[in-house]
Order: sequence, then C-alpha cells, then structure tokens
Amino acid sequence: MHSARDRLEYEPWLEQLDEIGDRLDLSAEARSCATDLFLLDVPESDRSKRPVLAASVYAGALVAGDGRTQGAVADAADVSRLSIQSRWKDLLEAAGLEPPGW
Repeated sequence: MHSARDRLEYEPWLEQLDEIGDRLDLSAEARSCATDLFLLDVPESDRSKRPVLAASVYAGALVAGDGRTQGAVADAADVSRLSIQSRWKDLLEAAGLEPPGW
C-alpha cells in the first residue's frame, strides 16, 4: 500500500494518469491498478516517469480486465509503443503478479 505522502508527492503524475484514463475511457478499477503499479516503483528521473506511467496504465488495464492495446495507450500517453512494451512485464513482476504468457 502507498502512503498519502506518496500520492501527494506524485500528484501531478497521477493527474496525468487520470487524463490518460479519460482518453482511453478506462474503468475505475483499471485506474486504481495503474496507480498502484506506478507508485510501486516511481523512477528517479522525470524523463523516465512518463514511459513508466504509460506502462502502468497498460498493465493496470490488463489486470483489471479492461485491456487496451499498447498502441492505444502509447497514443493516449504520448509515448512510443516500445516504451510500454519494454516496461509493462517488469511492473507486473515487481508487484508480484505473473505476466500473461502470450
């Protein structure tokens, strides 16, 4: 679980996550999963935060059964699809979840 301080510290990033969720019409559960994944291991570098945020949205949507394509999430988050592809499985594993084998 994440502290309120974590949420306050990363509030601008979580607002961006919500905006991406709005663009993709994601469920509340998908957004919650994405938030948890993002806050689990926020990168130090601001440059890395947006790709991790996008990967968190993609993975969170998968976990919640509200999946979107990597391309759709990449477009909504303004990152490359490769940015998501190279990060989402690691996020799930760090959360103790097993990524799908497809």
